[in-house]
Amino acid sequence: MALFTLVSGSVGVVTLQNPPVNALSAAVRHGIVDMMDKALSEPEVKSVVICGQNGRFCGGADIKEFGKNMTGPPLVPMIHRIESGAKPVVAAIEGIALGGGLELALGCHYRIAHSKARLGLPEVHLGLLPAAGGTQRLPRLIGVPAALELITTGRYVTAAEALRLGMVDEVTDGNTVDAAVKLALSVAGKSLDARRISNYPCPQPPGLDRFFETAMQQVRQSARGAMAPVACVQALRAAASQPYGEGMQREKELMDTLFHSGQARALQYFFFAQRAVGRWSTPSGSRWDSSKPRPVHKAAVVGLGTMGRGITVALAQAGLSVVAVETHEKQLMEARQAVSGMLERGAKRRGVAPAYGKISYSSDLLPVADVDLVIEAVFEDMELKRSIFEQLSEICKPDTFLCTNTSGLDIDRLASHARNPELVVGMHFFAPAHVMKLLEVVYGPRSSPQAVATAMLLGRKMDKVSVAVGNCPGFVGNRMLKPYLEQAFFLLEEGATPELVDQALEEFGFAMGVFRMSDLSGLDVGWRVRKADGLVVAGASTGPSARSRRGFRYSPLGDLLCERGRFGQKTGSGWYRYDKPGGRVAKSDPWLHGFLEQYRADHGLAARRVDQQEVLERCLYALINEGFRILEDGIAAGPEDIDVIYVLGYGWPRHRGGPMFYATTVGLSEVLERLEHHHRAHPDVPGLQPCRLLRKLVASGSPPVHSWREFIKKSRSHL
Repeated sequence: MALFTLVSGSVGVVTLQNPPVNALSAAVRHGIVDMMDKALSEPEVKSVVICGQNGRFCGGADIKEFGKNMTGPPLVPMIHRIESGAKPVVAAIEGIALGGGLELALGCHYRIAHSKARLGLPEVHLGLLPAAGGTQRLPRLIGVPAALELITTGRYVTAAEALRLGMVDEVTDGNTVDAAVKLALSVAGKSLDARRISNYPCPQPPGLDRFFETAMQQVRQSARGAMAPVACVQALRAAASQPYGEGMQREKELMDTLFHSGQARALQYFFFAQRAVGRWSTPSGSRWDSSKPRPVHKAAVVGLGTMGRGITVALAQAGLSVVAVETHEKQLMEARQAVSGMLERGAKRRGVAPAYGKISYSSDLLPVADVDLVIEAVFEDMELKRSIFEQLSEICKPDTFLCTNTSGLDIDRLASHARNPELVVGMHFFAPAHVMKLLEVVYGPRSSPQAVATAMLLGRKMDKVSVAVGNCPGFVGNRMLKPYLEQAFFLLEEGATPELVDQALEEFGFAMGVFRMSDLSGLDVGWRVRKADGLVVAGASTGPSARSRRGFRYSPLGDLLCERGRFGQKTGSGWYRYDKPGGRVAKSDPWLHGFLEQYRADHGLAARRVDQQEVLERCLYALINEGFRILEDGIAAGPEDIDVIYVLGYGWPRHRGGPMFYATTVGLSEVLERLEHHHRAHPDVPGLQPCRLLRKLVASGSPPVHSWREFIKKSRSHL
């Protein structure tokens, strides 16, 4: 798994071989140790280059080995052996140097990177820290502040930024290995005392204690309960305040704690879940991912509101030619300006030229006649979308894929207005569409496998994680969101406050609780949907009819606020008050508390004490219960699909793995028991009635989450 060759008469080249990313498996580590021993012992070898095959240096540890008995040479002594050796070693970094791969490069005496390479220490995303000297060498090389930012966020850097920070010695546009060999020849025989990073003193930031106190406070706030970023700060503090050897010991202690934590298991589960959703299948378990997608070179976006603008930018940044259509001239002009700004900011962030030339604009639909795929992104109104689909069917080529960006409308109903309904799929983007990683690809009963495969591939080209889901109201994400929101409203009716509910959810790990998020997105958004569904009776503020819809409990609290013009941040008041319309700082609102007291009095509701545990159980377990129903109905193929959707699209804390994985950490029997308890107390709330699949899983001994797909497939016919 590592190859040794002698080039230029005196340079030993060690090539890592473990496709696709040359991960540091046990076999690779064995190969490195053997080849380096050979290079360091043979007199004709004066210097060494380490590189990776197929244009990739090293993607880091082999995560498939986690959870197993580790075999092979440990990484830390292997890197120390390279660094302490008497012959100069040059890392030739192509493609990627991530995690243990970058730590290996930091153990080398020199580093050359190709201009398109990316470097980083992303272990924090797996619930870990860089434990092969990364927390000790990197701050010695680039300073504590820069190392702290990279390690606690897991952010990748380009070769240009790495050069600017001092992580690499050179950047080349040519053959990286050739450049590394040239450097290796030039430094052969020179002293290495000044090139061993572990010998460097760690530059201390001014006011060391205050610096780390502030850093810890900031990281705790952004981590929202995640352990790994906090441990990274602790390891970096050891680097700045202790000798290298003691810092390495502290790094090891912290890593041991993280490695065996539930958070690491959750994050590693999520790592594999993101890969599992790409191997998508039908609800029956038939694999569709072998269907060959059709290439998309030119696409169109119809409707340039907030979502349409973001989709346009995402397509252009993916290298596609885009026809952007907006029939209202004023909005078209505003959209052009907004899209240009988004392209400029994105290009600056990625260090490339803005993709202005990829986009052409039009105020009518005719220019979409020759595109390969259309994404309709107009207002969430079925009749408007139906009209556009009928027009597109007349204008577009017969084999053009017609996609709709809808958050919950019936894909099959829209397809019935298309000339070729098998070419229709949903592409549910999340705002802002050019930033958010999630894409729900929604297939209806008539969607062809090729149409779904094409949309999935297009999502990946736009750097999205594409998840294929079935057609139902709200699909997966918004369908699960409904009982979550309903429980929050019911808790207000029973005596809770928005502050209590939000605090419980934010301490669990959400960036925002239900009510702060509602104020941010606008209360009127959901109000319009409820009115369209016939759920809202204007002015229905008192009497039992105001709290019952279609036989089930319904809370009109959000509707009543909207009737008073309280739409959230945009109007300066909603569930909270703001200093001005458009304000961002949510403040407790005495009027809202009085409004809730009057509402309870009008409906004969006695306020009671609600604690944070009840908030979590009612909101989260109702959401999880709906997830089981989605699996039961075959809308999602497996729990990984749901978990990826909720982490990437709805802010579920990543270190908890996703709602379905979280249910297994609580215990499925515990979730079932608490749902039964709350359903007995609130029999008129269907979201609290445990679904059959949850009961079946508990009766079967609560099998691990990775076995649910097969369990569901076998039991679906009996559900």
